[in-house]
Amino acid sequence: MDADLKELYQQVILDHNKNPRNFRKLENANHFAEGYNPLCGDKLNVYVDVEDGKIKDISFQGSGCAISKASASLMSSMVKGLSIEEAEKLFKKFHSVITGEITDEKEIQELGKLAVFAGVREFPSRVKCASLAWHTMEAAFKQEEKTVSTE
Repeated sequence: MDADLKELYQQVILDHNKNPRNFRKLENANHFAEGYNPLCGDKLNVYVDVEDGKIKDISFQGSGCAISKASASLMSSMVKGLSIEEAEKLFKKFHSVITGEITDEKEIQELGKLAVFAGVREFPSRVKCASLAWHTMEAAFKQEEKTVSTE
């Protein structure tokens, strides 16, 4: 990855950290889960309004590092309007990229804005930061009662 692209990616992450999209409690959510990353201290709640198997709306609240908050912001923007199945498929691909299972640049770019997290694979402890919101979203779909932990 060249220096200009890395700089752009850092700017996108910083923007979503400072100005997170969908950062609010979704009052009409019919799915909810709590997530916690004890390594970094990231804590977040994911609220989802699912109607006929589609994500009508999604939001999150909480605190955490820049990667965690930016990931939750981009996740919520990208999955809104998708079916639960499509969102889970997107998460699998995203997870494969951040863990280094997928390294092909063309495949990474297919993630669109989520490609900004490809560099996380170089920092294994940050993979949990980037994936926390996604694991929490999956738990919300399943309406799991316990807090999702990255440990």
